[in-house]
Amino acid sequence: MMRDIDRRLLLQLGTFGLAALALPGAANAAFFARGFTHGVASGEPSPNSVLLWTRYVASGDTRLTAELSETADFARVAGGGSVDARGDADHTAKLVVTGLTPDHWYFYRFVAPDGTASPTGRTRTLPDDRVSDFRLALFSCANLPFGWFNAYAHAAARDDIDLVLHVGDYFYEYRVGTYPSLAEALPGRVIQPNSEAIILADYRLRYASYRADRDLQALHQMAPMIAQPDDHEFANDAWKGGAENHDPANEGDWALRKAAAARAYAEWMPVSDVGAKEYRIGDLATLTMPETRITGRDAQPDLGAALAGGGDIGAKLVHFRDAIWSDPARSMMGAPQEAWIAERLKASVAAGTRWQIVPQQVLMGNIVSPPETGQWIAPDAPDYLKSRVAIGLAAAKVGLPFNFDSWDGYPAARERLLTAALDANANFVTLAGDSHNAWAFDLAHQDTPAGVEIGGHSVTSPGFEANLPNSTEETRVAALHRVNPALKWAETTRRGYVTVAIGRDRIDSDFVFMDTIRDRSLVVANTHRETVRHGANSLDSL
Repeated sequence: MMRDIDRRLLLQLGTFGLAALALPGAANAAFFARGFTHGVASGEPSPNSVLLWTRYVASGDTRLTAELSETADFARVAGGGSVDARGDADHTAKLVVTGLTPDHWYFYRFVAPDGTASPTGRTRTLPDDRVSDFRLALFSCANLPFGWFNAYAHAAARDDIDLVLHVGDYFYEYRVGTYPSLAEALPGRVIQPNSEAIILADYRLRYASYRADRDLQALHQMAPMIAQPDDHEFANDAWKGGAENHDPANEGDWALRKAAAARAYAEWMPVSDVGAKEYRIGDLATLTMPETRITGRDAQPDLGAALAGGGDIGAKLVHFRDAIWSDPARSMMGAPQEAWIAERLKASVAAGTRWQIVPQQVLMGNIVSPPETGQWIAPDAPDYLKSRVAIGLAAAKVGLPFNFDSWDGYPAARERLLTAALDANANFVTLAGDSHNAWAFDLAHQDTPAGVEIGGHSVTSPGFEANLPNSTEETRVAALHRVNPALKWAETTRRGYVTVAIGRDRIDSDFVFMDTIRDRSLVVANTHRETVRHGANSLDSL
């Protein structure tokens, strides 16, 4: 099948120099750009090391020199090393620099054999001793054609963020015109390839398009990032054996597509690989990050299929709830990771660490559809959305949630994680993305407070405001509160990001809502704060 850029050429050339292709009016000559094409990035810090990333395009492999310095003029190099930008890795280069000072900021850059230097980045190591405060920035769900990455730009302009967390949907795999539609897409926000990302060359080209965005580059330059992929870095609603947006008959073997997506992610992101990881911020917090999407996740329960074929709908709903949805054998991350995270929570508490924080991809909080939802949908809504609302309303009649792709689809696995947090006597906080809207939940196990959840809103992807236009923010949130008692706060209209200020006695999560994504702007419409105090395992009611 012919594509907008021939796949064989991409494979031969390693998707050379694609930065300008993401810009309006770019000529195909930009395809052959050389040198440092996509800025720099850093990630996976420890007290004594950090991973550095760049991309340098040449006719073959190129040996680069990485330099770290305490000053921006690099008058004294404090660390570094040599690394190859390899053609078989899409000309990306990654190097873990060791021997660094804990709790320390550094400038870094790469230098090519001809003396040209990359842009300068800023990174830091983690503390290894007593810590009084540390600030995270939480991001998810950045769909480039929907709008500008103003959330990235706003965070990059700050000087108080120690570490960036990206919990998934760093990009979207869809063909141009699918999500968003051509009518919804913002002019000038162009991605490649035009077709859906399926093979390695496609995924590489999609990363190159996104990473050409200057606000995303700026975010990577200002602080180290810890990242996990969610589904759209692979395909919508992915699980270990497939995805909603993968058709084996037309798109081939899922295992091959999953491997291609994982390889491109590992090449283009400042990560060592795709998998569970843990980071310790001195004695203040541990960040334990499971991989909840493609390593061990069982298939999402399919209520639509369970209700198909006629018959007694009520009986089918009860059977689905009691036999399928509640099945204790079903897991979000697989038994090995469940055991690992339970052990890490206990180890963190035993070490005297103040907070046990679990950043992961999808919401843990329970959300049931309010009965009014059917009145909120537009008459001309697409069939898939009408079907989803109808299924959500049917599910709510027997106490079932509306989104089975989140932890709501895996209730037994959720209870096992909350039990592990209680058994460890953890101060448990989970940070999630995926839903596009902003949430704050209390998490309980058998009426015992087990922790809290901060669900971050999207960078650009639309939420309730797009899907349920016949409702207001006030009516939506009031109805959600009425039927979801664990929900403490929600905002279902705006895009942005969350900062998480970790102190010894409290964590303050500030939701930052950008005024617009349809124009480039750093204007903030409003903010909202949620607080959890040490020892409470529930959000402040004040």
